[in-house]
Amino acid sequence: MTIKIDNKIVGYKVLKEDPDTQEEAVAKEEDNVVQMHERVERPDMLLGSTYKIKTPLSDHALYITVNDIILNHGTEHEIRRPFEVFINSKSMDHFQWIVALTRIVSAVFRKGGDVTFLVEELRSVFDPSGGYFKPGGKFMPSLVAEIGDVLESHMRMIGLIKEKVPDKHQQKLIDEKRAEYELSQKATETAVESAEFPTSAQLCNKCNTKAMIQMDNCLTCLNCGESKCG
Repeated sequence: MTIKIDNKIVGYKVLKEDPDTQEEAVAKEEDNVVQMHERVERPDMLLGSTYKIKTPLSDHALYITVNDIILNHGTEHEIRRPFEVFINSKSMDHFQWIVALTRIVSAVFRKGGDVTFLVEELRSVFDPSGGYFKPGGKFMPSLVAEIGDVLESHMRMIGLIKEKVPDKHQQKLIDEKRAEYELSQKATETAVESAEFPTSAQLCNKCNTKAMIQMDNCLTCLNCGESKCG
């Protein structure tokens, strides 16, 4: 609508938007943000990552594929969330429970909310026949636990789980203990690579890695910094 002004303009000011109107606009924008829930339809294409794990429990490797859905694509509210998981292997020994596990985990993913609890639930499953050590010295109590470990790695990659790293004090302690240990051993016994730890190391109860060494009458983990001396 056009308004005709007959009088001389002597001043002007910019009208601010009504706070109530601003709140309504924000609320409306938040209403349009899509959160993960079971009614979200599966797109024709999903981004996926496949992880290979090889355990001493089987002659064949397992391939774990986690597909992610992108919500609110192209907006400031864009997030990537796991949507489904598939596990494949040449070995059919565990076919039934693997199919059941993938369906249950996928159903939990689609429910939305905090799904990171799955990691601890799976990693706390112990095989009555005994676990095994992965390359690098990390102990896996069961095959299911290693599947949980893969899910944790994937959730860290997409930002669903924040990376936990030793603080400056812990990292300094780790570096000092590693240096002391290397100096105390012969040159042929001190080739400690970045992903490996001494063969004489013990299992750390905190990070489940065989990286706990005895230094100055004190057990110290070269992986996470855990120390029995505080």
